[in-house]
Order: sequence, then structure tokens, then C-alpha cells
Amino acid sequence: MPSVCFYFKVHQPFRLRNFNIFDIGKNIDYFDNEKNKFYLDRIVKKCYLPTLNIIEELIKETNYRFKISLGITGTLIEQLSLWYPEVIEKLKKIVSTGNVELTGETYYHSLSSIYSKKEFEIQIKKHKKLINGLFKQEPVIFSNTELIYFDELENILPELGFKGIITEGVDRILEWRSPNFIYSSLNNKLKILLRNYRLSDDISFRFSSKEWIEWPLTAEKFSYWLEQFNGNGEVINLFMDFETFGEHQWVETGIFEFLINLVFEILKIKDFNFLTLSEAIKTYPTRGIFSSPYPITWADTERDLTAWIGNEMQKDAIERLYGLENKIKSLDNKDMIEIWRKLQTADHFYYMCTKWFADGDVHKYFNPYENPYVAYLNFRNILEDIYLKIKFEYKKSKV
Repeated sequence: MPSVCFYFKVHQPFRLRNFNIFDIGKNIDYFDNEKNKFYLDRIVKKCYLPTLNIIEELIKETNYRFKISLGITGTLIEQLSLWYPEVIEKLKKIVSTGNVELTGETYYHSLSSIYSKKEFEIQIKKHKKLINGLFKQEPVIFSNTELIYFDELENILPELGFKGIITEGVDRILEWRSPNFIYSSLNNKLKILLRNYRLSDDISFRFSSKEWIEWPLTAEKFSYWLEQFNGNGEVINLFMDFETFGEHQWVETGIFEFLINLVFEILKIKDFNFLTLSEAIKTYPTRGIFSSPYPITWADTERDLTAWIGNEMQKDAIERLYGLENKIKSLDNKDMIEIWRKLQTADHFYYMCTKWFADGDVHKYFNPYENPYVAYLNFRNILEDIYLKIKFEYKKSKV
């Protein structure tokens, strides 16, 4: 009996203000709350509230057969708490149904798994505490930033209470195998759920493209594609950004009607059902090993880290930032540590990307910079200001 697992990433960064060279040393806030609220106003109205309302209704109307998993970052929860507590309340309500599972995340949607194991663990624990406190759930499935996965993670995540992880079903790793099964990590310490990127991208990227040969995509057509895996797959993982609904794909495209109709069409298929990610790893056995010694992601055609650290600007910015870890933490200044962590959010480095990548058009919605070079210079100016603050704090501590 094949199961469909919906997973939605729900994230927004703390965007940076325009910080020029003349602002260095003037004790100016790095983050642009006006800009952050502007983007959040739009996303809440177009996506979060209407989609959450639909999910709530679908759970009820399917007699609790519809289930999903959500990955909500700490940076978004902080912003919702500031400006849209009603969204937090709506999330609490649907989570309380038992049909919505929350995954573990890096609190700041960071690349700490690549640059600092210690910081990675701190952010995971902080996120777990937040989710437990707000929603009374203990995440057991981990979703790393941008679905990053590499073999070393199986030596870290089980110690933090995780039984499974989600990542991309990368063809060069799977070879002839299907992403529609559950796999084990190299040493069988974690169960791995793989994103079916073709089907996921049909919804998240291609849904409204009139140049696409399959346009228009209907719920009946998509459910027929799913049905073809009956007997040749056990879990069909549809992972995408939550903003797919109403933001990346506007209401005028019919995306909301598609989601509603798709749920009922799937439930018409004999032996099909919906599961949360943790239910999936309990229900189905593993069907082999999925191993990657190097980091993979769900980004663009390469499925690697180049969208964030593919050019010299990005590498310089992120290496300088993580190079401050010991100095920042030794100051024991909570405000500076918090700033340093918010600067780790992967979006800041994504804005510096100069390569052409398949999902670039989607992310233009949320990019506040004219071009990657402006993003880099802005970030570097902030780093220079932080260097001055560190020097000042060290001098003060020696007085």
C-alpha cells in the first residue's frame, strides 16, 4: 500500500538592512525589521493563513486521513511571534489534531552542519526546545537546511534523539534505484526518506508554466502518475517550500483548488494513504543503503552546495563568519552571539550566488538585493563592524 508523505519547509530569514561603509562603527542595527515585516505581511496574506486554513479543513473533511509534516525554522517563528501571533495559534491548532508532524531543524536555517559541529548541535537543541515548548512535540525526523545530507550526520543526529532524516533523491547516488522507498544510512543508524524531486517540482516549479508539456496540471492527472507507483514504491515523498501555495504559485493559477482536489483524488486510489514522516519509517522497512560522503542538497540541477558557497564571495563571507565563532563565544555576550547566529542563515549567502540555477526565478520574490555583489559588500560591511565590536569588547574586558 503506497503512502504519500507531504513535507513543507516553512522559513523566512531576518533580512539585513542596507549597511554601507560609512555605517561601520556607528552602532547601527544590522537587521531591517521594516523589510522583514513587509515580506511577512505579503506571505502571511497570500500563503500562510489561506494554506493553513485549507489544511485544517482537509484534515476534518477527510475524517483525519490527510496528514502532513512541516519544518518551521526558529527565525520564522520569532518573526511570527512579533507580528503574526495568530499564525502561531493556527499552527498550534492544526498540530493538536495529531495529523501534523513537526521536523527538527537548525534553528537559524544555517550551514553549521558543514562548518561547525558544535554550533550545529546547539542550534538543533535550541530548535527542539522551541518546538516542544510551543507545540508540545518532540521531533524525531530531522530536516537539515536545504535538505543537506552526508554520511557523517548519522554519527550526530541519533545522539540528539532523531530516528530519521529527509534529503534529496539524487539520481547519481540512487543509480537504478527508486526514491520511493525508505533507505538506511551507511551504518544503519538513521532511516532516510528521499524526496521525489520530479513529482515535487511538477507542483512547486512547473505548475503554472504554460510552456510545460504537461500544462495544465490537474489533480486527476497527478494522482494518475502517483498510481503508477503502486507495486513499485512504498513512500512517495512530496517535499517543497510552503510558499509554493499562494506565493510561488499565485492563487490565480488555481494552486489552492489543485491541492484540495489532489488530496481527495489520492484517497480515491485503492490502497493509498497519507502518512507523516515518522509514521512512514515505522510502517515500511528499509530497502538498502543511501550513502554520500559529500554534502548533497535539493538545490538546482547539481544537488550540491554551490548555490551557497559556489563562488569566492560566498566562500569568503561564510568562512570569515564561522572564523569568528571562538572569539564571539568567548566574549559571553548574548546579544553578539545572537547576531552572529542570525548572520549564519543560508539565505544571506544564497543572495550572493552568481550561477544560473533552475529555481532562481522562485527566489527572486524574496531577494532584497540588486545583484549578488551588493549582497556580498553589504555582508562584508557588517562583518567589519562586528570585528570592531569584538576589539572593543576585548579591550573593555582587560580594563
